[in-house]
Amino acid sequence: MRDVEQRSIQTNGIQMRIAEAGEGPLVVLCHGFPESWYSWRHQLPALAAAGYHAVAPDMRGYGGTDRPDPIEAYTVMHLVGDMVGLLDACGEQQAVIVGHDWGSIVAWNAALIRPDRFRAVVGMSVPYFPRLPMRPTELFKAAAGDSFMYILYFQDPGKAEAELDPRARETMRKILYSGSGSAPVEGIRRDLPRTAGFLDGMREPDKLPAWLREEDLDFYAAEFERTGFRGGINWYRNFDRNWETAPRVGAAKIEIPCLMVTAEWDPVLRPEMAAGMPDLIPDLETASIPRCGHWTQQEKPEELNRILVDWLQRRFC
Repeated sequence: MRDVEQRSIQTNGIQMRIAEAGEGPLVVLCHGFPESWYSWRHQLPALAAAGYHAVAPDMRGYGGTDRPDPIEAYTVMHLVGDMVGLLDACGEQQAVIVGHDWGSIVAWNAALIRPDRFRAVVGMSVPYFPRLPMRPTELFKAAAGDSFMYILYFQDPGKAEAELDPRARETMRKILYSGSGSAPVEGIRRDLPRTAGFLDGMREPDKLPAWLREEDLDFYAAEFERTGFRGGINWYRNFDRNWETAPRVGAAKIEIPCLMVTAEWDPVLRPEMAAGMPDLIPDLETASIPRCGHWTQQEKPEELNRILVDWLQRRFC
């Protein structure tokens, strides 16, 4: 992509690949599962044109960034530490942090843990939830019963990797389509037995939706064929560890300006799940993108770009 440059930086003890564009106040873009910096390909030039230095890293475990082997190297403290180190590598004291999916969890935690470094947050898809009353996996087991739940499926090291790694292109094609607003209603099946696999609940598109080109799929497939999915899945294997080691998360308010962007047709986390956020974030604005599924920044890039730039310019010039 023209005007988007890539380089490698040192942060928090790992080597991290970043893609960046523009000059001005720093805006950090954190992707979710299973993606890469490339998911922000439409936002990097738009933010640069609006006068910002936009930086999208491959998050820990993904793409051109290091993939430490220990599962415990993927806690939320590690992930927030990576973003603090990114600011240091860019020579900036503060940044606005934007996150989608798992990247939103990183962004909310960054705001809570290091408000001195992150002056504002934009979250997409995943809201800032109140602290759970028990370990997350215990709650998920109680909710799932005898049904398949992908987060529980991901807990067993090696199991999901054995399914997904040899089928990287199929995995990316199915998950990007099934989670999008282009799929039929209930694009992700919920009626599977506990013994099912991850891809059993995903739909195969007859053709790719207009927002996802073959060359986009080529990029994702090549990345995960090279790296496998273990790095990103390890984030899920730290749900309980994060709950145990970061008790303030969800129990304390976020006191910096925040924007929550929901998508009308998101099948992963419905927009109404963000309804309780005003109780936890005093300075909160919300925006919703109609007719959009889970992959917000890729499915509706122009709409999201307008929301981001408008909010940044109103709140921070």
